[in-house]
Amino acid sequence: MLHYTLSRLASAVPTLFIVIAMAFFLTRAAPGGPFDAERRLPPEIEARLEAAYYLDEPVWQQFGRYLSGLLRGDFGPSFRYQDTDVAELIAQGLPVSLTLGLLAMLLALTLGALAGTFAALHRNGWVDRALMALALVGLSVPNFVIAPVLVLLFAVTLRWLPAGDLVGPASWVLPVVALALPQVAYIARLIRAELLEVLATPYVRAARAQGLSLRTIIVRHAVWPTALPLVSYLGPAAAAMLTGSVVVEEIFGLPGLGRFFVQGAINRDYTVVLGIVVLYSTLVIGLNLVVDLLYGWLDPRVRYR
Repeated sequence: MLHYTLSRLASAVPTLFIVIAMAFFLTRAAPGGPFDAERRLPPEIEARLEAAYYLDEPVWQQFGRYLSGLLRGDFGPSFRYQDTDVAELIAQGLPVSLTLGLLAMLLALTLGALAGTFAALHRNGWVDRALMALALVGLSVPNFVIAPVLVLLFAVTLRWLPAGDLVGPASWVLPVVALALPQVAYIARLIRAELLEVLATPYVRAARAQGLSLRTIIVRHAVWPTALPLVSYLGPAAAAMLTGSVVVEEIFGLPGLGRFFVQGAINRDYTVVLGIVVLYSTLVIGLNLVVDLLYGWLDPRVRYR
């Protein structure tokens, strides 16, 4: 298990480095700059600003300086938020983004597992077809379409829930649902397929022949084999939650990292965009690493292979 863990760590570090390098050079290659505005600054003032933030240095030297700061835990100062470090902005927005992601993940796992199990137990019935049709719609419609529809229906038309901003616990309902629905659909289809495969195995048929109830068979014999593919999907699901939260937070006006990311991209605030990309990349790679290790611990065949 130690060799398996070290091999996964060895592949995670260069992956993170490649992501940081690509994000750094792509942000520098984008047209415009952090000090561009409708009113052009005098050349001498703009030159002093670029020198203050080391933007007058060659790009490779800026990259080396940025990596040196990252190793010390320094994301650098924001170009647009005066007297504010990127770490301070991340500290403000990260709790909101993590809360949104965790709530959406819990909702997706709960509803997806229930829907997938119910569909598998009613295979080829109208309930199964209806649930899988809804799951197909959930997979096809992106977050930026689901979120406005939810706002229009539940906030504008019915006026049951607030349309945005954090004004109370009810403010979390629509963003969490909008972020979780695509994952609910995928998990439901995954659970249904795996459970049908497990229920068709010889040892399950033997358990039925011995007179065990369907509930007992599912709890004792079907849950574990069905859960293994779901564990492997948690890494990509977490990545989808993190990337999707950027759009959802902007639509609902939540003060999370997604809002800072969008504003930073519009304003060419290089350090804010890079800081959030580095944080998201670290979280995604770390979560995938944890999922790999967990899957290797649950199924020894994976690590021995």
